[in-house]
Amino acid sequence: MSDLLEVNDSRTGKHYTIPIADGAIRASQLQQLQGSADDHGLLSYDPAFMNTASCRSAITFIDGDKGILRYRGYPIEQLAERASFLEVAWLLRHGELPTQSQYDGFVHEITYHTYVHENIKKFLEGFRYDAHPMSMLCSAVAALSSFYPESKAIFDPVQRNISIIRLLAKVPTIAAFIYRHIKGLPFVYPDNELSYGENFLSMVARMSEPKYRSNPVFTRAIEVLFILHADHEQNCSTSAVRGVGSSHVDPYSAIAAGIAALYGPLHGGANEAVLRMIEEIGDKSRVPAFIEGVKKGSGRLMGFGHRVYKSYDPRAKIVKQLAYDVFQSVGVDRDLEIALELERIALQDDYFVSRKLYPNVDFYTGLIYRAMKFPTSFFTVLFAIARTSGWLAQWEEMLLDKEQKIARPRQIYVGPGERPYTSTLKKRIVTPASALSSGTPTSSAALAAATG
Repeated sequence: MSDLLEVNDSRTGKHYTIPIADGAIRASQLQQLQGSADDHGLLSYDPAFMNTASCRSAITFIDGDKGILRYRGYPIEQLAERASFLEVAWLLRHGELPTQSQYDGFVHEITYHTYVHENIKKFLEGFRYDAHPMSMLCSAVAALSSFYPESKAIFDPVQRNISIIRLLAKVPTIAAFIYRHIKGLPFVYPDNELSYGENFLSMVARMSEPKYRSNPVFTRAIEVLFILHADHEQNCSTSAVRGVGSSHVDPYSAIAAGIAALYGPLHGGANEAVLRMIEEIGDKSRVPAFIEGVKKGSGRLMGFGHRVYKSYDPRAKIVKQLAYDVFQSVGVDRDLEIALELERIALQDDYFVSRKLYPNVDFYTGLIYRAMKFPTSFFTVLFAIARTSGWLAQWEEMLLDKEQKIARPRQIYVGPGERPYTSTLKKRIVTPASALSSGTPTSSAALAAATG
């Protein structure tokens, strides 16, 4: 027997039976609960979608209470330790790990689509030197649709595939060009002999050396951080990609919408806030006083707590170890010592533990990126490079889901009822278009005369 929700409507005395599937009811089933003959049925009111499922997805599984994150069933811990980022990108899209031949072919396609049109360089050079990198990235990715007008054929599997390949290949190149632009350095072209992560670091950091070789610790750090940030279920930016994509726009425009959403300080900019907090504290000895201030409401402990996770963010455990590896290579600095002390004290304080405020992935990510000499304003761009793989998987899943239509939420209207128009303004009377089209002279003098 299927699970059912029995509902008694106290307004009418009627009884309704609503099926339950996968722990959810269909919101459309509520329409049958009508309070009167002219009632359009019951709505569910859910600001910020705190308890509303907008889709059925097989890509990412999260159990926030247990601290579980899986891509297509694979634990994030195993993927971060053993997989490559492009292997994870394939997995997110196709649902299974690639065979050797599939992986080799995929890497080849990505590698040989890393170059961008020379006009993209000119486009980026038009931005001021102090433009925010995320503004530049959002604009440049949106502009790609003008270079590939055929990408609008989103239901053509061939065109959809090449668009996905192009985005995975070109977003790191564009990001690296943005980095060089804000630093006032010449652009470095992709080196197709390097791996995905090392090629990105080469385009960012290469100077006069004939062949770039990155610090292996940095290469590994980029690879792991890209895997950890590849997807995270129906977050703000992923919902934006799905919502904009539901209008059947080209994928470049849909991904640009995700970048715009990620730009916000409540989403991708959170690791910047952690660094600002650490800079405000200034010294390890001031951590206890800062913690007491937070408890009294005079500050915020950034990088702790998560909308989904009510236990230790599984990604944070991996990033913490990664931070140790990076700082072992470059040396432990004051900020890492402050971060470690913050975590130690907070995890021993019942105020934070009782509220389930544990470190999230942003707590250590910013420290790692800064140790790699990335400017703070660039952190979210690094996030966007990784998340492009998840956005594309989610976008394609949405397109192929026969239940999906153009996103169009309902609302509860709380404004005034019908009322007559009255105005006390003294304003110019505009001649109706019908009068002008029926023979009224159209010279400026005639128009002035016609309108008084």
